[in-house]
Amino acid sequence: MKKLVLLVLLVIITSCKNKPKVAEDRIREDVTFLADDKLEGRQTGTEGEVKASEYLVKRFKEMGLEPKGTEDYLQSFSFKPKTDPHKEVEFTTNADSTITGNNVIAYLDNNAKTTIVIGAHYDHLGYGGEGSLYREKDKAIHNGADDNASGVAVLLNLAHRLKIKNEQAEIKDKNNYLFMAFSGEEMGLLGSNYFSKNPTIDVESINYMINMDMVGRMKTDSTLAVYGTGTSPIFKQTLKSNNEKFKLIENESGVGPSDHTSFYLIDIPVLHFFTGQHEDYHKPGDDSEKLNYDGMKLISDYIYDIISDLDDNGELAFRKTKNESEETPRFKVGLGVVPDYLYDGKGMRIDGTREETPAFNAGLKKGDIVVKLGDSTVTDMMSYMRALSVFDKGDEAGVIVMRGEETIETKVKF
Repeated sequence: MKKLVLLVLLVIITSCKNKPKVAEDRIREDVTFLADDKLEGRQTGTEGEVKASEYLVKRFKEMGLEPKGTEDYLQSFSFKPKTDPHKEVEFTTNADSTITGNNVIAYLDNNAKTTIVIGAHYDHLGYGGEGSLYREKDKAIHNGADDNASGVAVLLNLAHRLKIKNEQAEIKDKNNYLFMAFSGEEMGLLGSNYFSKNPTIDVESINYMINMDMVGRMKTDSTLAVYGTGTSPIFKQTLKSNNEKFKLIENESGVGPSDHTSFYLIDIPVLHFFTGQHEDYHKPGDDSEKLNYDGMKLISDYIYDIISDLDDNGELAFRKTKNESEETPRFKVGLGVVPDYLYDGKGMRIDGTREETPAFNAGLKKGDIVVKLGDSTVTDMMSYMRALSVFDKGDEAGVIVMRGEETIETKVKF
């Protein structure tokens, strides 16, 4: 009988040892830590940013990923804040009037010739400042759960999944992986810009870059925006063939207001994932309990499938795209709305309005679709911006919106 019991125990122990390791789902836990009040909004150069970077180092170490910064996992960069918004930031080692931030960088070495960069920025606005859309007089912490604890949490999830996959595989992936949590994004893509000029690996070995910024507020129609789809000829078909869950909104341009731009500008194919703006964007209300964690898991699955699908395609071809930001009209006034960037119908759909603005005072509401502004028909975001660009402060303009089936005509004063 004793021999039988020992045999059973031996079988159980052996089976436990041979049981494949499964990646942990700690997305909610990671967001909750990064978006906690204790980190005071993770503004670059603050104690909150340091606490966030220490947490990310700890997570990468737990996974067994190699450090790939200039000092262990960290790549520090110092800069002088811009006084002229039209000039590039000045990176400097001069200690006077400088701010220091830290990129957090980890590496999965598969002894491959090429490397995929997977990135997301972890800094946010602290107590607000110039980037805040909060108009109350009291100071308030901007926790940035969606912007961008969400992207960092998906980054960590992918890092763990890819690490375990390649530990257990007889044949490893044909790419290495560089996982980067950038700082300084809210101040002008500073961390990714600094890395592109001071890479910690051979930049020629970078195959392509994946960026996640604000992936935590997927709507009920499962809309997912993907930017950079024109930066390599293979991207569109790969996105389509792996998509079963999402209503994709594709944008070909490699240039946009997030860290993928820094890599596109050094001729690296990029894909940027985004679930859209919302009324809490750059406000204190962007908190962890408002995120769609099931949606974030689906996005992680999708990106994982895309990476796996592209693994046999060697080094991807890079293609330059039309820089839409160069065509964006300049305007002196604003309507005071948050556009729904994921809307792909005719017109410009309003995702939210701000108090004491032309739109708010004219009675425009979330969900209204602007189809005419002044003498111009509005068919999309670009035509909306062109229409807006002709007005000066003090001007009055007619506006037509669709509210459900109802057509509403009103006037706005800028």
